[in-house]
Amino acid sequence: MESLTKNRQPIGTLRALVGRAFGEARVPDGDGWVHELGHGWFNVAYRIRLRDGHQIVLKIAPPPGVEVMTYERGAMATELAALELVRSRTSVPVPAVEFADTSHELIDADWFVMPFVDADNYGIIRPTLSAHEQDGYDAALGAATRELNSIRGEAFGPLGGPGVATWREQFLGMVEAVLGDGERREVDLGHDYDAVRDVVAANAGCLTAVTEPRFVEWDLWDSNVLVRDGRIVCVIDHERAFFGDPLIEAGFVATQLRSFGDPTAFVRGYGRRGSTSFTSNERRRRRLYNLHLTLVMVIETVYRGHTDTRQYAWARERLTETLAQFGSAPAS
Repeated sequence: MESLTKNRQPIGTLRALVGRAFGEARVPDGDGWVHELGHGWFNVAYRIRLRDGHQIVLKIAPPPGVEVMTYERGAMATELAALELVRSRTSVPVPAVEFADTSHELIDADWFVMPFVDADNYGIIRPTLSAHEQDGYDAALGAATRELNSIRGEAFGPLGGPGVATWREQFLGMVEAVLGDGERREVDLGHDYDAVRDVVAANAGCLTAVTEPRFVEWDLWDSNVLVRDGRIVCVIDHERAFFGDPLIEAGFVATQLRSFGDPTAFVRGYGRRGSTSFTSNERRRRRLYNLHLTLVMVIETVYRGHTDTRQYAWARERLTETLAQFGSAPAS
């Protein structure tokens, strides 16, 4: 995916980064040792074969001169913190961090190195799989998400703090930050910004039911899952994790917005009894989370510098669909 946030580097700089991480003796030479991994939306990532044959992924944060959305600031530090939490507190497979550098001595951004995992990207191969195979992977993703959510935090908010005492305060701050990002760049939502704020305020009472901060990935779509031989072998891209309400996870989006797919297997794998197991309060919260998500999806297309408007148009349709679920009257 093309994005202004991708901090691409010349071959000489990539060699210097490899030398810093592994020593000069392992720096590759010749041709064909580096390939950009193109499916991500935010950071640039390279697959690199070292001189001794070991394969790594080098991930580089956006350059400082590129404006990102408020919640994306410090995203690589968040990812490193998330990887440590997941590796130390769960059995969910995530990459090991082989080297990380936040000094900005060689390039103008944070970067880190992890092993290359030889597996298929589930989001890419999904259309080639049978319904039975998709069901199995979706259920496994639900189970993995539940285990990730078992990690407890001290406060709601960023993994590295500072956090806040209530989920209501944290979530309302997240929504306001996204709306502020949109207003700053004059993004056309197709809806009045203050009218969106009114919808959120009218329905915010349901958020007080969430009292325990839990680790959430938030961005755990099938495109961030690597699979092989019927099982999940790695979960990648953790830069949007925070402590919040597990119901905000990506796997639950389709319980309210079926344009995102069929959530049945994910929900079953998570340990819920299906859509009927969600309470009225949970359904209301999920509508708010979908509103936040679709706002992000619309506004981020401008920050990424997309020239193709299809993603923007699709996201605006989903935003309108989400707002329509609230109706004209405030929730009681």
